[in-house]
Amino acid sequence: MANYVSPISESAIQSLCGQLENKNKIELLDYWKYGVKRGLRNADGTGVMAGLTKICSVEGYYIDDGEKVPKDGVLKYRGYNINELISACDREDRFGYEEIAWLLLFGSLPTESQLQNFKDLLAECRHLPDDFVDDMIMKNPSKNIMNKMARCVLALYSLDENPDDLSIENVLKQSIHLIAQLPVIMCYAYQIKRRIFYGKSMYLHPLKAEYGTAQTILRSIRSDRQFTAEEAKLLDTCLMIQAEHGGGNNSTFATRVLTSSGTDSYSAIAAAIGSLKGPKHGGANIKVREMFQYLYKDVSDITDEGQVADFLTRVIRKQAGDGSGLIYGMGHAVYTASDPRAVILKEKARVYAEKTGFSDQFRSIELVEQLTPEIFKSVKGENKRICANVDLYSGLIYEMLGIPEDLYTPLFATARIAGWSAHRIEEIMTGKIIRPAYKNVSLPRKYVAIADREEDNAEELYVPSEERF
Repeated sequence: MANYVSPISESAIQSLCGQLENKNKIELLDYWKYGVKRGLRNADGTGVMAGLTKICSVEGYYIDDGEKVPKDGVLKYRGYNINELISACDREDRFGYEEIAWLLLFGSLPTESQLQNFKDLLAECRHLPDDFVDDMIMKNPSKNIMNKMARCVLALYSLDENPDDLSIENVLKQSIHLIAQLPVIMCYAYQIKRRIFYGKSMYLHPLKAEYGTAQTILRSIRSDRQFTAEEAKLLDTCLMIQAEHGGGNNSTFATRVLTSSGTDSYSAIAAAIGSLKGPKHGGANIKVREMFQYLYKDVSDITDEGQVADFLTRVIRKQAGDGSGLIYGMGHAVYTASDPRAVILKEKARVYAEKTGFSDQFRSIELVEQLTPEIFKSVKGENKRICANVDLYSGLIYEMLGIPEDLYTPLFATARIAGWSAHRIEEIMTGKIIRPAYKNVSLPRKYVAIADREEDNAEELYVPSEERF
């Protein structure tokens, strides 16, 4: 596949970027001066209250006499503690993601018959429209599965007989289809990427109606279509804990912002996928993976506390890792003492690592969790409470399941589509467009006639076509 070559010269871009930096830079003092909360964050790091929801509760601290006090994190879906929901599925030896999707959408736990009917409906809706795989996934394959997923979601708009109908009935129907189809789109997009960019065989297996979401994913990405019940239930747990995380996270807020404008479901969900792709949000699981690859390369014994501590010290000092000074997988905007999702995945990973020969890798991750707070304090001199977040252990679980890195963030999206859909429905019922304010800090300027303006060295902006190839 031929690459597109831009007609814009590199020298022109460099010149123009210099102008952008000069004209768009806003001083930090200006934010303090006007009382603007950057990133919609309060001074103590908590989020600015922007709305109300009945869908999810994310608790990581409490306020005592005006002070933020750390506490163990609690995550509740529609009032139900995530630990109870997952423990029940473990105890009853069954899958839970579809039950979570029902709970988030409808606000209550399903009966046995309701859940089975919902599973049957999702299985029926999983089938993509005729020729969709050929026309939308195989053509113009993407190097990034998240971008392909967003493009495919937007394409579904054209195949919907009533795409702009904002009635709850129609949006619910669209939501159920998207919950069912996004995992299939992800798996097919990955297989096409294998073929085009890696030169490997691709496998487009037919769907099995009796399989749930986790089983469908494992069957679709493996050449032999084989997996164990334990593997599928481990992936199912990952999907359950990533299905929802309140209205304030970036991708869900994006869903609600777009929904509030009155746009269609496909536009809103595509925006959420774009948000989740970012390395400061869902894409952080890739950064965790990269960090441990640096660790495995730099450290001779990944289970040695001293060696791991030395590596983390160098990371914070920007002498190791990607040079950012960040220890990925540690810290969270809300959780302080613990992230309940990380706690769940850690115990699942511990058990499975012992069975699959990944004990050393698990130990290295556990050491990062244990050592980071004190090392951060000693290097930075800050006494901020830091805990592991969901991304620290999720990558290890995916690796143990043989899931390729290309699918780490897309898997997050296939789980979170349930939460996004629930928030979209709730936002439609709110009925008011989200419209915050921005303070303009530019100075008044006098108009200059075009003949009197100074040139900005843009004469090299265009590159004739014969010079581009």
